[in-house]
Parts: sequence; C-alpha cells; structure tokens
Amino acid sequence: MKQKIVYFAIVVKDYDEAIAFYTQKLHFDLIEDTVLSPEKRWVVVRPKGSECGLLLAKAKNAQQLQAVGNQSGGRVFLFLHTDDFQRDYQNLLAHDIKIVRPPSEEEYGVVAVFEDLYGNLWDLIEPHSA
Repeated sequence: MKQKIVYFAIVVKDYDEAIAFYTQKLHFDLIEDTVLSPEKRWVVVRPKGSECGLLLAKAKNAQQLQAVGNQSGGRVFLFLHTDDFQRDYQNLLAHDIKIVRPPSEEEYGVVAVFEDLYGNLWDLIEPHSA
C-alpha cells in the first residue's frame, strides 16, 4: 500500500488575500484556482519543491469564521522546512510577517515561529540534515 497526504485544508476569510499572502510573501506556487460556484473556489498553493499543498477554503459560516487563524488552538500548526534558513527568515522580516519566537538552535535544526496573515502559527525550520 502506498499513501501520501497531498493537501491540508486551511480556512481563510478571503481567497484572493490568502493567495496574495502565500504567493507574494511566502513565495509559494499557485497550483490551482478553479471556480466551482459563485461562492466557492478550489484553490491550492504549495511551497516550491513540495508535493503537499494547502487547500485554501473560504469560511462560509460563523463557526468556520471562528476557526480562521486558530485552526490548532494556538499551537504551531504547520512546519515549513527550508534549505536556507537565513534567506527565508530575512524574507519574513522583509514582508513584515510577525515573528512570534526568534530563531533558536535546537537539536533538530534552526527554528523560528511566525504567524500567517490570519494568526496561524508556523515553524520555519532548517533541519540539521538539510
């Protein structure tokens, strides 16, 4: 049996502002943006070189709106590995992305915690094995 995760759904307030954040600030690729109905699109972005992407799902009711920016209850939600920590950390700073925890050297690599446009927490990690 062979399986793999290809998408993680992340609830967003607006498709276009989320696409702009991920493609212009984090430099992810826009893989697909297909209109399914006047209110719904199938939008996938992913980091360069990754097989796994984020499915940007627009919140459609009050319950989903409450989850925007807090999909993991305040814990780090996503882990972005990089082959060049300094390059990507400087990119975060250059785009005024909020740094929640500055870089630190850990046994597994260099890591910093940042917020996405809605407040979800991410680890930026350059593993020692990279």
